[in-house]
Amino acid sequence: MTFKTPDLCDEFEADLGTAVRVVAPMFQRFGGRASFSGEIVTLKVFEDNSLVRAAVGEAGAGKVLVIDGGGSLRCALVGDQLAILAHKNGWAGLVVYGCIRDSGDINGIDIGVRALNTHPQKSIKKGAGDRDIAVTFGGVTFNPGEFVYADEDGVLVSSKPLC
Repeated sequence: MTFKTPDLCDEFEADLGTAVRVVAPMFQRFGGRASFSGEIVTLKVFEDNSLVRAAVGEAGAGKVLVIDGGGSLRCALVGDQLAILAHKNGWAGLVVYGCIRDSGDINGIDIGVRALNTHPQKSIKKGAGDRDIAVTFGGVTFNPGEFVYADEDGVLVSSKPLC
C-alpha cells in the first residue's frame, strides 16, 4: 500500500482531530521501511520488554505494535532480535514510546520502526504490563483495532482504514 501522510491529512481534512489524529512529531525513524501502516495492537509497559517479545512472537499479519513505554529513556524495549522476530512473523511495524537498541542492525531489517531514541542497555524482564488497552502519548490515544500510518512526514492514527 502506497500512501503519504500529508496527502491523507489533505484528503481527510474534515476528520482531523476526530477520526484522524496526528501524533506530535517526536519520533525518530528506524528500520528498513520508510513507511508502514496497519491495524493497531497495543502494549503498556515500563522498562520491561517481556510482553514485547511475546507479542512479536505471534503472527502479526501486517499489524503495527504500538508500545507505550512511558517515554523512558533509561533502557531499550526493542533490539535487533525482536525486530527480526517481528519481521519474520509479519508485523508491518513498531511504534515505541521509548528507546530501541541495535539501531544499525534494525535499519537493515524490512520493518518500520519509530522510537524516541536509542539506548544501549536492555530492559528488565519481569513480565509486567498490559496488552490491548488504549494508550496515550504524543497527544493521541491509540486504541486497539484502529489504524496507524507512518512515513517520513509523520504518524497518523485513524478509527477507520484510510487507504
